[in-house]
Amino acid sequence: MHTPASVHDGTAVHIQTRRIATLHAAFQAHPERFRGRRPYPPALPTKVWINQPPAASETDTSPQSTQVA
Repeated sequence: MHTPASVHDGTAVHIQTRRIATLHAAFQAHPERFRGRRPYPPALPTKVWINQPPAASETDTSPQSTQVA
């Protein structure tokens, strides 16, 4: 729910704070929509990326060879 850039530059914390305030305001205005439980956004991710790197066990440590025809 956050961009990699916002997590890396630290703005995700501010975005998360605003989301919590918005969810609490919505809960106070209409608690029946939330079945009596106060909503919270998901926890902030610890790692983010655009393209997930391969797992360490999947990486090939041998140099790539190219064949010329």
